[in-house]
Amino acid sequence: MNTVPHAMNPDPNKPESGWRRQLYTIIFESETAAGRLFDQVLIWLILISVGAVILDSVSSIQTRWGHMLDALEWGFTAVFTLEYVLRLSCHRHPTRYALSFYGVIDLLSVLPSYLALIEPGALFFLDVRILRLMRVFRVFRLTGFVSEYTTLGQALLASRRKIAVFTSFVLMVALLMATLMYVIEGPQNGFTSIPTAMYWAITTMTTVGFGDITPKTDVGRLISSVVMLLGWSVLAVPTGIVTAELTANRKNRPSGILHEAQRCPRCQADGHRADANHCWRCGDPLPPV
Repeated sequence: MNTVPHAMNPDPNKPESGWRRQLYTIIFESETAAGRLFDQVLIWLILISVGAVILDSVSSIQTRWGHMLDALEWGFTAVFTLEYVLRLSCHRHPTRYALSFYGVIDLLSVLPSYLALIEPGALFFLDVRILRLMRVFRVFRLTGFVSEYTTLGQALLASRRKIAVFTSFVLMVALLMATLMYVIEGPQNGFTSIPTAMYWAITTMTTVGFGDITPKTDVGRLISSVVMLLGWSVLAVPTGIVTAELTANRKNRPSGILHEAQRCPRCQADGHRADANHCWRCGDPLPPV
C-alpha cells in the first residue's frame, strides 16, 4: 500500500501536492522548461555576482565604480536571500535541506553580505558562491557522471593503502635528501635547518622548483639531479596505482547497462543491469522500460 505513492513520488523531499510541489519542481528540478530556465538564470547571476566581488577588490575599479558595485552586490544578496527562503519553504524537510551541503553553501553565499555591515572585510567571502555552480551538472543533465565519480572514488579508496605506503616512502626519501643537503650545503647556502631543506626537497621532487633555495656545491647539485629524477616517479606511480584500480573496476562492471532514460529518478544513479527492477544505490523501483 505504501509503495504506490512512493513510486509516484520517488523524491522523498518533494511535497505531495499544492504550490509547494510546483515551486519545488521549478527550483530543485530541471525537467521542465521553467525549472531549466530558473537554473540557467541562477548560474548567470552567480557568475556575475562573483565577478562583481572580484572587480571590487581592484582598488582603481573600486574607487570609480564602488557605489555601483555595492548596489549590485546588495541586489544579488536580496535575490539569493529570496531564493534561499523559497528553497526552505518548498522543501518537505526544511531543516534537512538547511543542513545539507547545498543548503550550507546557499546560506554562506548570502551571509557575508550581512556580516559586512559589521566587518567590511567579510564581503570578499562571497566568492563561496562559485561553489553553487556545481548545480551546472543538473542543469545540463550531466548527473549521469555521478556514477563515474563513484567509480573514481572506489578506485581511490581501494588503492589508499598502496598510495599511503608510497607517500611514506617519498617522505622518507625527502627527509634523507634534506638531511644530506643540510649537512653538505649548510646555512651559508640557504639550508638553515632540516625543515627548510625538506621544503627544498619537496619542491624539487615535485618539479615545482621555486628557486629561492639552490645548491651551490657540486655534490649538492648532484643530489639535486637525483631528486629531480625521483620526482618523475612521484607523479607516475600514484597515477599507475589508481589507473590499475579503475581498470579492475571496469572489468568487474556488470554487463547489460540500461540506457539513460532508465536512470533512477530518485538518486540519479545509472549502471543498472538490464533485468534490474530496483536501483542498486537507493533501492527505489526503476521506471518501466
